[in-house]
Amino acid sequence: MCGRFSLAVSPEDLASHFSVAEVPTLSPRYNIAPSQPVLAVQEADSGAREITHFRWGLVPSWSKAFGQGWINARAETAAEKPSFKAALRRRRCLIPTDGFYEWKGSGKRKQPYFIHLHTRPLFAFAGIWDHWQGADGSEFNSCAILTTQSHGPIQELHPRIPMILNPEAYTQWLDRQVQDPRDLAFLWETAYPQELKFYPVSTLVNSPKHEDPECRQPLDPGLLQNALE
Repeated sequence: MCGRFSLAVSPEDLASHFSVAEVPTLSPRYNIAPSQPVLAVQEADSGAREITHFRWGLVPSWSKAFGQGWINARAETAAEKPSFKAALRRRRCLIPTDGFYEWKGSGKRKQPYFIHLHTRPLFAFAGIWDHWQGADGSEFNSCAILTTQSHGPIQELHPRIPMILNPEAYTQWLDRQVQDPRDLAFLWETAYPQELKFYPVSTLVNSPKHEDPECRQPLDPGLLQNALE
């Protein structure tokens, strides 16, 4: 599962990593939460890549109301689910990030951890999106992050993780001519569980009101011990 993530990189790094010509003005975001706008990369009609914004929480085009939506979709079953199958075929995107959060524990004693790739400061979740239009003419684009089974040490935190695509897979993932989910199945194996590192952070991240670098600063060992007692 993925319920919070961050993106605090330069426009130049985004443009270079995702091969896009234009990048909007960016502010560092250290605690991106559901229902908020998120940056996404998609294939434009010209075939070039472009950056846009989607609301995080996918609402299918056929939904009668624009509600909270689904923030995650299981990669293994998305092709079978009415809420996701059309988006998986025709509306795939990349969601840029430099790390995400997960919680360990139960009840009120959940300890947040920041998870990142130690081999690269910027990477991308596999995303899907949909367009919704209301009877009053209002329109919204919204997205979900695909998840897959976690492996290795990351299993200590959660049995599932966001699907992190290898940069070499970006083109195939974004290609709107590829509409058979079976042609995308090999991408399920391109996550980076062996390269993911994590460390405990402050419970400030529990609230989306907190949006500053302290959200992902490593927690002092003494404070961690107090939190777990």
